[in-house]
Amino acid sequence: MMILFSYFQAALHKTNQSFSPWLWGMAFCAIVFPAHAQEFHPLAYAPAPVDNPLKGFVPYDNAPGKANFPYSLEWFYIPLSNLMSADKTFNWAPMERHFAAIAARGHQAVMRVYLDYPGQTPGIPKFLLDEGLKTQTYDGRKNNGKSLTPDYEDPRLRTALKDFIAAFGAKYDGDPRIGFITIGLLGYWGEWHTSDFPERFASKTVQTEVMDAYANAFHKTKLLVRYPAGPSDSYYADNHAQPMGYHDDSFSWDTLPVDKKTNSYFMGKMQLADAMDRWKTQPIGGEVRPEIFDTLFDDPTGAPKGQEFGPCLEATHATWLMNSGVFRTKFEGAKLDRALAGARRMGYELMVTAAALTVKKDGGLDVKIKIRNAGVAPFYYSWPVEIGLLDSTGKVATTWRTDWDLTGILPGPDSIALDFTQAKLALPTGEYQVVMRAVNPLPNGVPLRFANQTQDANTPGWLSLGQVQF
Repeated sequence: MMILFSYFQAALHKTNQSFSPWLWGMAFCAIVFPAHAQEFHPLAYAPAPVDNPLKGFVPYDNAPGKANFPYSLEWFYIPLSNLMSADKTFNWAPMERHFAAIAARGHQAVMRVYLDYPGQTPGIPKFLLDEGLKTQTYDGRKNNGKSLTPDYEDPRLRTALKDFIAAFGAKYDGDPRIGFITIGLLGYWGEWHTSDFPERFASKTVQTEVMDAYANAFHKTKLLVRYPAGPSDSYYADNHAQPMGYHDDSFSWDTLPVDKKTNSYFMGKMQLADAMDRWKTQPIGGEVRPEIFDTLFDDPTGAPKGQEFGPCLEATHATWLMNSGVFRTKFEGAKLDRALAGARRMGYELMVTAAALTVKKDGGLDVKIKIRNAGVAPFYYSWPVEIGLLDSTGKVATTWRTDWDLTGILPGPDSIALDFTQAKLALPTGEYQVVMRAVNPLPNGVPLRFANQTQDANTPGWLSLGQVQF
């Protein structure tokens, strides 16, 4: 302190200023308060893992060889006939088998329930067929008369669909094993079209009934519908205000408008539906077009001109995409690098750019961070964020749950500030490492890892922010 005082007095002498009481106070502040001032220190960037949770390329849950490419989500279809045996009578065991197997691998599910899957036995509940529900057959889509398209206007089917959705939501809304649900049920593969026979598809009234039923049944688990549509759409019911995202199942094929037929492309439909900002609150997903599964990341790409993966991703802000190509064929060299970079770029990439750690006079702790999103989309679930302290042995000495919410951090170059204060701590004197994490509600789920060099540096699943002394 005397050294600082002498330096301050010498500075005054050089400027010929008297040592007034006011300056005495300034000297005292300059000496004492910096010990308690909070200064941010930067944290270095490192690419986040490709298999961060709830994003990236998605294999089928029973696909062989899928471990050759990193992933955190798994896809499955299931027929309604396996789940609904009679009026208001449900059997969840077939769905549970999928959820349990996927969760056992530490992953979350993306799924869809269908009635009509070309080439498969009908997914229509048998009791509805026995009651006389009308159906129509078709030979296209490699169906050869096997699956059946139901009469979507039949009141019995409409009631059954609404009953199923209500029961589905009551049992599974917020289940941590589920990442995303595409609402399905209508059309080929539950994909909301009967393209060979468009007149057979559900009316706007039935479409709205299905969407409203899902919106009423699911308030936590994120939903996606196939086609964006506004009030003026001639075929699809208005969904621009529904609490759902969208899935582009012809990704990098019919994604970006390249001619005047705007309404035939996914992003053209998004624009016409006034849904261009939907990604900010609801997820965008889908499937890479099967024709380019194996060639999308070739050089040159197999995607049509104007539909290259990068521009399509930036435009859609997609978080996840089914892409069997990267799982059924072992990519190597530069092609593998391009595929990994594409998967990493999808969805969110959260980076803590700086942290400020202060031990308070009362022995408490104040933690401030600056955080930004270097991805293309937000993180869509409010997973709890925790602060912890590691002792000198690397053991977690204590943790606290913050009120921080990661869902509102939109992509961009700017960081937002978050602050957490914990009152006086009953800890042994010593040096502690301050760490943070977002808690995956799936007990053995893949941890969310931040795009920082100190992620997992001191203990798995935690981001190290710096050291403090108590």
